[in-house]
Amino acid sequence: MTDNPDVIVIGAGPAGYVAAIRCAQLGLKTLCVDKWLNTEGKPSLGGTCLNVGCIPSKALLQSSEMFEQANLNFAEHGIKIKGATIDLEAMMSRKDKVVNELTQGIAGLLKVNKVEFVSGTAKLLTENRVAIVPTVGEKQVLSAENVIIASGSSSIELAAAPLTEGLIVDSTGALSFDEVPERLGVIGAGVIGLELGSVWRRLGSEVVVLEAQDSFLSICDQQVASDAQRTLKKQGMDIRLNSRLRETNIISSDKRQVEVVYEDDKGQHKEVFDKLIVAVGRKPNTDHIAEHAADLVLDERSFIHVDEKCETSLPGVYAIGDVVRGPMLAHKGSEEGMMVAELIAGHHAEMDYDLIPSVIYTHPEIAWVGKTEQQLKASGEKYKSGIFPFLASGRAKAQGDTSGMVKVLASEETDRVLGVHIVGAHASELVAQAVIAMQLSASAEDLMLTVFAHPSLSEALHEAALAVDNRAIHIAAKRGR
Repeated sequence: MTDNPDVIVIGAGPAGYVAAIRCAQLGLKTLCVDKWLNTEGKPSLGGTCLNVGCIPSKALLQSSEMFEQANLNFAEHGIKIKGATIDLEAMMSRKDKVVNELTQGIAGLLKVNKVEFVSGTAKLLTENRVAIVPTVGEKQVLSAENVIIASGSSSIELAAAPLTEGLIVDSTGALSFDEVPERLGVIGAGVIGLELGSVWRRLGSEVVVLEAQDSFLSICDQQVASDAQRTLKKQGMDIRLNSRLRETNIISSDKRQVEVVYEDDKGQHKEVFDKLIVAVGRKPNTDHIAEHAADLVLDERSFIHVDEKCETSLPGVYAIGDVVRGPMLAHKGSEEGMMVAELIAGHHAEMDYDLIPSVIYTHPEIAWVGKTEQQLKASGEKYKSGIFPFLASGRAKAQGDTSGMVKVLASEETDRVLGVHIVGAHASELVAQAVIAMQLSASAEDLMLTVFAHPSLSEALHEAALAVDNRAIHIAAKRGR
């Protein structure tokens, strides 16, 4: 290890490796430490997102969607496939290949940018010193003028549903089933629960999702959430709200199963599942990130306290990604890494936390940026809205996928776009147009005056903006307001 680097980055997930690369690009001698090892015991960069999160889940979502389309949708396009079956082993192998290629790609990027990488663990000590224990080799203590903590997060475990290998699993385990469960239970109707539930439902599982909250996707605009809930229910996903987990019991008969006891307004109920996924959120990995004497300040939920520039209570020590406030999103962590690198190099940098897009990769996808209608109502801000359904989109009709809508919220006084909410095919791609518009302080009229290609799904954003002032062309009735 190089003595006295300019920057030590703890963690090589989407926040850490991006920060390390940008620091090196800015001429800073950078050392990055990460402990993740693959099943072969080799370093595997990319953190949770790449190894057991965003990327493998999207690979399985893509594969499972193609399987469902082959069975349910191809015939209407004149493509007839009889008896499409699943080779789950091949599907998992493809997923692992995608992950492996991308992790190797990150290792190559660090090397090309001259970031020194150390496989091992790291702990912050006093005076910006870091104790590093390599996977191979002896412990070493290094000093750096700047330290960036990007140690990520882990799945929250429930005492009422202790993880049991192959039976009660977290999101990591749910990405590696060796067979399709007949009945699958999911605790938590959040992003992870809905995405993983979607994968296995498409592959043939009967999926029951138990959610403690009494509203579906309370973080979303509720009109969009309701539309998504109806579609998921129509697809066969059984989502039970206001259902609080009480206990789980392992049943051993012909095959091991898990009995789930939950409670709702009508009393206690029992369900038996072949597999149970616990997806109730994530917690920051801060338990062992710093010695007590370092006086690193954490909040009541164990997130590292930082200012608007992601600097901690300790001068020269920054924290980014899942270990700090804000949504636990890979792109949010990456942008924080870029910002902090620029600041360390003495440049001006800032980040707009109000314009971080969120996406749920179900089908239809759900994506949004900015404020929801319920937030605007609660704040008393006067607004107007426009909605355009994909049912009226020529491109959506041609694709045979017309579920969902685009919703635009704009200020009644200034016409500035305040929020855009999308449920529909490729919402994850469409929302980027809204982010760009809002980053440039666009008004609904600006979107109205923008020329969108025809036929395209993006025209729905144009029409929703027109609908803000009841000017939409391709819907028969006035909408919005």
